[in-house]
Amino acid sequence: MGFSLWLTGCATTSQGPEVSAQPATVAPQAPQASPSPNDLSVNFKAQGNLGLQPPTDIWERIRRGFAMPDLETPLVRDREQWYAARPDYMLRMTERSRRYIYYIVEELERRNMPTELALLPFIESAFNPEAVSSAKAAGMWQFMPATGKYFDLKQNMFRDERRDVLESTRAALDYLQKLYDMFGDWHLALAAYNWGEGSVGKALARNKARGLPLSYTDLQMPNETRYYVPKLQAVKNIVAQPELFNVQLPMIHNHPFFKSVAIERDIDVTMAARLAEIKLEDFKALNPQMNRPVILAAGTPQILLPWDNAAFFERNLQAHANRPLATWTAWTAPKTMKVDEAAQQVDMPAALLRSVNSIPNGMLLKAGSTLLVHRKGALDNDVKESTADSAQLSLAPEVILRRVLIHARKGDTLASLGARHGVTAGNLASWNKLSTAGALKNGQKLVILVPSLPARSNTKLAARGKSPSTHKSAKPVKQVAQADRPRTQR
Repeated sequence: MGFSLWLTGCATTSQGPEVSAQPATVAPQAPQASPSPNDLSVNFKAQGNLGLQPPTDIWERIRRGFAMPDLETPLVRDREQWYAARPDYMLRMTERSRRYIYYIVEELERRNMPTELALLPFIESAFNPEAVSSAKAAGMWQFMPATGKYFDLKQNMFRDERRDVLESTRAALDYLQKLYDMFGDWHLALAAYNWGEGSVGKALARNKARGLPLSYTDLQMPNETRYYVPKLQAVKNIVAQPELFNVQLPMIHNHPFFKSVAIERDIDVTMAARLAEIKLEDFKALNPQMNRPVILAAGTPQILLPWDNAAFFERNLQAHANRPLATWTAWTAPKTMKVDEAAQQVDMPAALLRSVNSIPNGMLLKAGSTLLVHRKGALDNDVKESTADSAQLSLAPEVILRRVLIHARKGDTLASLGARHGVTAGNLASWNKLSTAGALKNGQKLVILVPSLPARSNTKLAARGKSPSTHKSAKPVKQVAQADRPRTQR
């Protein structure tokens, strides 16, 4: 098989139909009775190809490319009725698809793949490229993090290509084609996209060992996967004959919605939207992969803009040829440090640096961490490709040291006393201003510095009825001044 179970292309999203869709306040006009399988057993592709003229709308173009065998089961009838009873939800989904569906159909036809697959984002994410599931699958095609990495979808602090319209579509169609090549059946390929090819492979092996059929409907599978292909078939049937289900599909012209425009300089997201003369939310809908308020040209060399606005952007960009486009940039921590120290180096208020980078209190920045900072002074340069492609923020709990009193016993040396308390003789000598060769008296008081657990850990321990103290026999004396704490190496 070559893939393990974690390579699952999708998961149930919080925006999925059964969660987000609510029946209209006024009961919609649903079909009087669920159409029988015989009513819908139409050769959609042959029917669509009767005309010789190019289709004027995208729905007709999709109908002409239907190429999968139809699934005819009670679950399909059930999902048809579910969607048909929610016309408002269907309208929202199909309207949202307006920006993306032409491009998907183009890619499917270029690859000679069935155009039914252009309807799959309806099932995965309701065509919401910013959808995130409870299992952390993201984007229009609902890629899990590991699967996204396998298909070269970059995920870092500046962009998540699982939400990128072009890249996620490329990866999804690559994956679906691979699954079809593996199983030789589109229904099994779709089941594997939802459930994982390892799971489908094992289910097939179980049926084969028992002498059972090997089709999609004959496999034992989770309820979500059992409904998955029927959902797609139901949407296909509605798109094929919307009038049969009293569903009205919005007119979507058979024309590109967006155009790709190259960028050669880092640019703020707000600036890009302003130069394109579109609303910020419309810009983000076409470029949902952006995780930060700046677009790094080295990592994102192109942006998507509404077809007519691409010319406005290019014209306005030329007018800004000698003017700054970005107010934000990236800075990499040269060592492990506190946020306050980093803020001084980048000349930003610590509270603002912490806020824009979502850094919790009590955390250190690990060496190599990348932060979003103001672009000014020595930081007034475009970000390098290596940073744009691999930027990550790594944090570690800040270790706070406490002064604790201990007592020497008869015959103790700094070495034996240090060993008993988990510190070195050298540190004991330094903390107490003693010579490492100096003798200790019975009952002599010494100070050691011990780490105190972060406040959050203390809270959890208290909730479990445990003491957060790191030394059973030691009593805290006073908090050590910040300047007296040794540098922590993590």
